[in-house]
Amino acid sequence: MKFTLVFSLSLFSILGLTVAVPGQAPGVNDSQITLGESCALKGPARGLGTGMNLGIQVYFDGVNARGGIHGRSLKLIKYNDGYEPKKARMTTKLLVERKKVFALIGEVGTPTSKAVFPYVQKRGVPFIAPFTGAEFLRTPYKHLVVNVRGSYFQEMEALATYLVDQKGLKKIACFYQNDGYGKAGLAGIRIALKKRGMSLCGEGTYKRNTIAINRGLKDIASTGAQAVVMVGAYKPCAQFIKQAKGTDELKGAVFCNISFVGTKNLLKELGSASEGCIVSQVVPFPWDTKIPLVAEYQKAMKAAGKADAIGFITLEGYMAGKLVAMNLEKMGKEVTREGFLKNIAKVGTFDLGGPILRYSSKDNQGMDQVFLTRFEGGEIKLVQTQVAAPGK
Repeated sequence: MKFTLVFSLSLFSILGLTVAVPGQAPGVNDSQITLGESCALKGPARGLGTGMNLGIQVYFDGVNARGGIHGRSLKLIKYNDGYEPKKARMTTKLLVERKKVFALIGEVGTPTSKAVFPYVQKRGVPFIAPFTGAEFLRTPYKHLVVNVRGSYFQEMEALATYLVDQKGLKKIACFYQNDGYGKAGLAGIRIALKKRGMSLCGEGTYKRNTIAINRGLKDIASTGAQAVVMVGAYKPCAQFIKQAKGTDELKGAVFCNISFVGTKNLLKELGSASEGCIVSQVVPFPWDTKIPLVAEYQKAMKAAGKADAIGFITLEGYMAGKLVAMNLEKMGKEVTREGFLKNIAKVGTFDLGGPILRYSSKDNQGMDQVFLTRFEGGEIKLVQTQVAAPGK
């Protein structure tokens, strides 16, 4: 029997397969902790998925180069879901059941997150740092979810503060992706305007993973909006802005996007049409190296040969990776899914190096801050270092 056991373990080792050890969580062995990420690595939203994945991977690589956490390295397995809910369900199931990951991290998008979450909940898998500000992952409180970023409602409140309270604009329209993501943002701007005794002057939509914006543009142009708040991905939003700036009705309008759009990707797509566009952000300015986290992140990105990918999305991924590592470090050698989640709430405060994430047994969102940026002369400029956002 001893010979058989040794032979079996050796064979597993040669084949690179994981040997389950009684009492340990899936994805955890004596030398490694494996996490999974389902995100858009191809298609119109690929810049979002590849950015989030890169940020997480760069942080994990740094941890592993320093010897790992309590002797364990961090492994990240990624699958492309194309930002499509049906495919996301399939890739998530593969990660959980075939790859047996410890947790899921960096899911990109509201419709994909909404599609997979019932399965995730049933399997009891931690759902860490999804790249979405959707309210359903925050309210009511969900034990399995660990959010890093602020919500879309908070981003919309910040944009309303800027457009209405500071700029005095009266006619605000919304162009949105016609799915759960777009409707989450739409609900947010409606709430923010209602607080100010206002409502949207118009709405326009487009279908996810397309750039079919003509109908939505026509619907909004007819309103003569002074500002258009956009809830979409970078390619269709860029197409809308470029065409809108060529119309008489919207030529002087202010175009605003929320963080999910992918700021650097949007700037590149817009080219000369980018001037004056506003984007709300939920992580600090990635080029402000006075912030210790940003200096650390930039150094790591440059060491990885990825200086050209420095930006908001990779920084968010880096922050997600750092939170995971910090929590595992504080947990000690014994790692379980439930223990990981309970320890987040128990520790409560995670100082990432300037930005502080705060959690409790009733609060699964780390940050509340919203920052505004503007495109000026082909560059991304910080408009306001921090906009007061409503609580969770």
